[in-house]
Amino acid sequence: MLSAPCDRRKFVLTGLAAGGAGLLVPARARALEATRSMRGGANNYRPGAPVVERIGGGGFWMSGSVRRAGDGRPLAGQRIQIWAHTTEGHERDWHSHGATLTDANGQFRLEMPQIVPAFGQAHGHLAYDSGEFETVFLRPVMKSSRDTSLEAHFILRPA
Repeated sequence: MLSAPCDRRKFVLTGLAAGGAGLLVPARARALEATRSMRGGANNYRPGAPVVERIGGGGFWMSGSVRRAGDGRPLAGQRIQIWAHTTEGHERDWHSHGATLTDANGQFRLEMPQIVPAFGQAHGHLAYDSGEFETVFLRPVMKSSRDTSLEAHFILRPA
């Protein structure tokens, strides 16, 4: 128990003496680390899938973002390929593959048929494979096969 009142000056000096000097150093943001490819992400990948307005009849939305590793700057005009096992075809089928481009804010969104479980899991596949940055394959799993959207986010390292 303190017997003397603790004023602000004593508090600051005591804190500095106890090694609190680190409190005076400004916080620095940690650099964003690049996304690593997920196991199984490249399954049934088909290089060069065309940029499309929609895959099949639609009804399900795949969306996400693309940013640069380090500073986190959004990357516009990046090609993201998307494919999945859906109500209209298997993930190995050409018509189940398509690509989209990111907008000025590094965001992408592509409509496709409802994803259905394959090998027990409802999941999608996404790839960045344009060459300016390192190739990354993602395989996000849906929380429920009844979900009507899925997000995936890329942080890319220059190639």
